[in-house]
Amino acid sequence: MKKIILLFVLVPVLAFGNFWGKTGHRVTGHIAQNYLSGKAKRALNDLLEGHSLAFVSTYADEIKADRKYSKYSAWHYVNYPLGMRYEDSEKSKYGDIITAIEECKQVIKDKNRSREDRVFYLKMLVHLIGDLHQPMHASRAEDKGGNDIQVQWFGEGSNLHRVWDKDLIVSYGMTYTELANELNQVSQRERKKIQEGTIYDWVDESHKICAELYDSVEVGEKLGYQYTYQYNDLLFQQLQRGGLRLAKVLNDLFA
Repeated sequence: MKKIILLFVLVPVLAFGNFWGKTGHRVTGHIAQNYLSGKAKRALNDLLEGHSLAFVSTYADEIKADRKYSKYSAWHYVNYPLGMRYEDSEKSKYGDIITAIEECKQVIKDKNRSREDRVFYLKMLVHLIGDLHQPMHASRAEDKGGNDIQVQWFGEGSNLHRVWDKDLIVSYGMTYTELANELNQVSQRERKKIQEGTIYDWVDESHKICAELYDSVEVGEKLGYQYTYQYNDLLFQQLQRGGLRLAKVLNDLFA
């Protein structure tokens, strides 16, 4: 009975508090670090006091343990009907990942804001660009972004959201540096192609992928090696996109 209780208590916490997992966020941060401009490197080194993007990438999840930051919970995702564009959707009064990213950018650019504010919103921005590329964070509300779609992952209880937050990455078994270094192999032409567009394009891109992922499982399905074989490449693609696009956002901010 204790194990059953733990399953129902922990799954929502992991799903809503461990976006992309620590490994995924550190992968995107590590990749981005390699594509920063000289100005961006200097500005970030100053604001982050020498810490890397990978180091601060999990900050927005860590602060969720403190209730004074509860108002930022809605910043990690956006829900709107499948097949619809974000710009055409009804917006939440609590904000969402797109409005949050825009606010972060405004604060970071504002030299009249305190250093403390600019650092806080910078750390949030690093994390949110990562979340933007986890497809289940641009999802639908009726099943809480896939959290209500219960599945089994190698015999253990999970859900569709958690599979994409954490299970796929953990099952692959690489450290964040190992994985980031592998995904860092990209030509200049490929990088520029990936960095095209805006956050509005990128959220709709994730939203379309999300629709495919809903069709990838059935409630109660037992997932394992076959699922990893089918979807690891998509996982790696999204991690790489997140890292390269994070670099572009930061380079533009500190140009």
